[in-house]
Amino acid sequence: MKIATTRAVVATAAILLTAGTLTACSNGADTGSSNKPADTANAKIGLLLPDSVTARYESADKPYFEQKIKELCPDCKVLYANADGDASKQQQQAESMLTQGVKVLVLDPFDGKAAAAIVNEAKSKKVPVISYDRLIDSPDSSYYISFDNEKVGQLQATALVEKLKNDGVPEGSGILMVNGSPTDNNATLFKKGAHSVIDSSGYKVLAEYDTPGWEPTKAQDWVAGQVTKFGNQIKGVYDANDDTAAGAIAALKAGGVSPLPPVTGQDASLGGIQRILAGDQYMTIYKAFKPEAYKAAELTVDLIKGKNPKGDSTTKTAGGADIQSFLLTPVAVTTANIEDTVVKDGLYKASEICTSAYAAACEKYGVK
Repeated sequence: MKIATTRAVVATAAILLTAGTLTACSNGADTGSSNKPADTANAKIGLLLPDSVTARYESADKPYFEQKIKELCPDCKVLYANADGDASKQQQQAESMLTQGVKVLVLDPFDGKAAAAIVNEAKSKKVPVISYDRLIDSPDSSYYISFDNEKVGQLQATALVEKLKNDGVPEGSGILMVNGSPTDNNATLFKKGAHSVIDSSGYKVLAEYDTPGWEPTKAQDWVAGQVTKFGNQIKGVYDANDDTAAGAIAALKAGGVSPLPPVTGQDASLGGIQRILAGDQYMTIYKAFKPEAYKAAELTVDLIKGKNPKGDSTTKTAGGADIQSFLLTPVAVTTANIEDTVVKDGLYKASEICTSAYAAACEKYGVK
């Protein structure tokens, strides 16, 4: 009886173990009371951002991405690294994450061409890569999530040209173009979109500059040199983002250019919004970072589960490959719509914007 009973217990345990194993292996199945898909349990996810000079990455993209991952996959762990404007460093960070066993890489490349090596290495380990915000020049990215970046440049340039015309600045007057980093594919698209408007506007480009690494100090130094050369001939400044716009404005002020010409920007940084209220910067581009980061998180979890949803469109890499894409719509922001965009969407609270130095301007433009 003892032997028979023992055999019965062992057989029963084996059956239960087999049943449990089959349940755990089923794709997307719930695991008992945890109600979490078995294939996402304890999954590691790599998030690689390109630089620390652009304020949005630490203040918006990273926290929004982590927030959505936590909601969709509570057991998942996000490994985060910032390249600090160094393509080699980003390569090392990616290699470290792949060694640690990440299931998906979400990569915003500092250098879109150099980052193709990261995609190749990830592919060899069967790890999908989502090209986030900036396009990687590789045919093997799983998705590209960003904004219509040529449209960004068109919106910036259109706002600048319309402002000049409304202010009665005669055609033939000169503007400066402070473009983004030459290693950033998005910057190429911003510039292309801007030229499509400026080149037929009647205004002439006095000089233009591709700002290495999006460094505000480099933009400031270049604009300072142009102020020495052109002085008050500078009637407008196309600037690709808010951080380099801050450098350009500092150079214009230091050089005695008065009145300040209209200056464009992008990213709706807190400093950019406050400069718009103060009248130092004319406009910025608001890109809703929350839906961008949320979409990246949703696709990340889908990929971990083995799902591959179709993109809303496709985007061609520099090498001509079509990448499944989700492209969001950018919005131009001036004093007229700060309240209805960045405040309404919760990017900033009015109290964050309307410090004592900007309180009067906030009241004037209805930011509350």
